[in-house]
Amino acid sequence: MGIFKKLFDKVKNLKQKKSNSENLFLKDGIKKNNAANFDHGLKKTNNFFVNSLNKIIYKDVIVNDEFFHKIEETLLSMDVGSYATDKIISAIKNEVKFQNIENPNLIKQIIIDKLFVYYIQDTIVQTNLNLKTNETNVILFFGVNGVGKTTTIAKVANFLQKNNLKVCLVAGDTFRAGAVEQLDLWAKKLDIKIFKPTKLNQDPASVIYDGVKWASENKFNVVLCDTSGRLQTKINLMNELKKINNVIKKFDPNQPCESLLVVDATIGQSGLIQAKCFSEVVKVSGIVLTKIDSTSGGGIIFAIKDNFNLPLKFLCFGEKVEDIEMFDLEKFIKVMLKNFSFLEEEE
Repeated sequence: MGIFKKLFDKVKNLKQKKSNSENLFLKDGIKKNNAANFDHGLKKTNNFFVNSLNKIIYKDVIVNDEFFHKIEETLLSMDVGSYATDKIISAIKNEVKFQNIENPNLIKQIIIDKLFVYYIQDTIVQTNLNLKTNETNVILFFGVNGVGKTTTIAKVANFLQKNNLKVCLVAGDTFRAGAVEQLDLWAKKLDIKIFKPTKLNQDPASVIYDGVKWASENKFNVVLCDTSGRLQTKINLMNELKKINNVIKKFDPNQPCESLLVVDATIGQSGLIQAKCFSEVVKVSGIVLTKIDSTSGGGIIFAIKDNFNLPLKFLCFGEKVEDIEMFDLEKFIKVMLKNFSFLEEEE
């Protein structure tokens, strides 16, 4: 059985166990991810992964401590994280020793298998948004300054609209100069309704409460709420985010259905600190990774899963509004394995 099939069968089995939901996407269907977008977004990560393993594992390679140390360095350079890397290396060593393997291609397969099996074990592979039918679903977006949050909201809005959902925006970032205008420009470009503050420097919690109420009255399927970028060290701003979350729950205890932390993939392990701090204030339901095309550190998804068991919901890349894809583990695996010559021989 080929490595593709073995990995995909494991993912498929886990999906079947997790997918008994009345999710709006699962019920009504969602447009397929664009494989070309995945290839583009993860190109740097794939190239680094493939080139690194090919340099480490060659015909006459000697499997010793130095060999495993080089694999460890590769995983750390991909931002897989120290804890996950230690576990994966240990699993690789045990498998190689148990089977007494010397064939370089088989060693590559073991590395790949242990890497992705580590990700899917005890995790939620189903990464669809938790949207319910016959409800106004509220998605709250937050993150530190400069991660591309407002543009990400526009991308998600466009994505949902193309999946035939009635979408609106709420401009809750009343702190950053020009933030409301930026979101308003996106709304006009996408022909999407937007709720904006009625006065200068209005309390963001009141804006979002009124916006959610307005969205519900107008029967929108999904309302996307923008918030101010905030450093996780600023206690007053983090308390403000907690207040925003609470006013949404005051309107509807079941909302927000998604609380998404937007993380810049290029910052690597610093994203883990952000996830920890924001998780202490609100219940983070998932991660959106931006700028994934600008880094070889796509392994950050392993570190995030390892530390918080949070599903990755979207990958963002590029400046165009179409440069976004829902995270799909099967496609992620396929792109990460692309360009390995032994896979072509196997099939």
